[in-house]
Amino acid sequence: MAASYPPLADRPLKNTIALFDVDKTLTPARGSISPEMLLLLSRLRSQCALGYVGGSDLSKQQEQMGDPAGVDVRTLFDFCFPENGLTPYKLGTPLPATNFITWLGEARYKELVKFVLRYISELDLPVMRGTFVEFRAGMINISPIGRNASGTERDEFEAYDKVHGVRGKLVEVLRERFGGWGLTFSVGGQISFDVFPTGWDKTFCLGLLEEDAKTEGGVKYETIHFFGDKTFQGGNDYEIYEDKRTVGHSVTGPEDTMRQIKEVFGL
Repeated sequence: MAASYPPLADRPLKNTIALFDVDKTLTPARGSISPEMLLLLSRLRSQCALGYVGGSDLSKQQEQMGDPAGVDVRTLFDFCFPENGLTPYKLGTPLPATNFITWLGEARYKELVKFVLRYISELDLPVMRGTFVEFRAGMINISPIGRNASGTERDEFEAYDKVHGVRGKLVEVLRERFGGWGLTFSVGGQISFDVFPTGWDKTFCLGLLEEDAKTEGGVKYETIHFFGDKTFQGGNDYEIYEDKRTVGHSVTGPEDTMRQIKEVFGL
C-alpha cells in the first residue's frame, strides 16, 4: 500500500467513494488487517476514493490496520473517520474535530457516567475486567465486561450476551432514564455499545464529505458505497447502511468483504 495514487479528481471512478467499517469488516474483531485485504484496498484506491469510518479512536485503528503494514494508517486511506468522523482526516491532514463533552456539558456527562458505573457494579457476570466506560471525542463506549477483556473473554461474553441480553437490557434502562437528552445508544462489536448525540452516528461522516466537496479541489461523491457488518436495526452500522446517500453492503466478515469488493468493482 506504499504506492502512489492519482489525485482524487483524476481517479477512474472519480465521483465514487468506498467507505468501510473496521471491526469484522476490514479486520477480525479487534484483530489485525490481513496482507490480502491491504493489497485489495490498494487496488481499489487506484480506481476510486477510499475511506473508513469506525467508532474507535485513531490509536486503535492504527493498531489494527497501520501497524501490521508498518505505516501510518492515515496513509492507507484518502479519508479516515475515527470516532464516526468526529476526529476526521483527509489525505493525512486533520480536519476540524468535535467534542462530546462540550456538546453534553460536564454536569450531565458525570451524571450519565456515574449511573452507568453503578448499574454495572451490580451485574453478576462470569468475569469482569477493566475500563467499563471509555471516553472518546464524540461519544462514550460502555462495556459491561470491560474493554480490557482478553480475546477469549470477549468471545465468551459475546456468546453469553446473546443468551442473556446484558447490553440490550442496559441500553433500555439508559433510554428510559436519559431519553430526553438527545442521545443515541448503538450496540456494536462483541462487548460494548456506544452513546453519542443523535445524528453523531456513522452518518456524521457523510456530512463531512458533502462539506469537503465545497472546498477547493473537493470532489462531489455521487456514489458512496458503505460496507459494514452491524447493519441490522440497533447495530452501529445501521444508520449509514440505510441512509439514502449510500449504497449499503452488509458483510459477515473480512473474507466476505473482499468477495463483495471484487464483485462490486470488478477487481
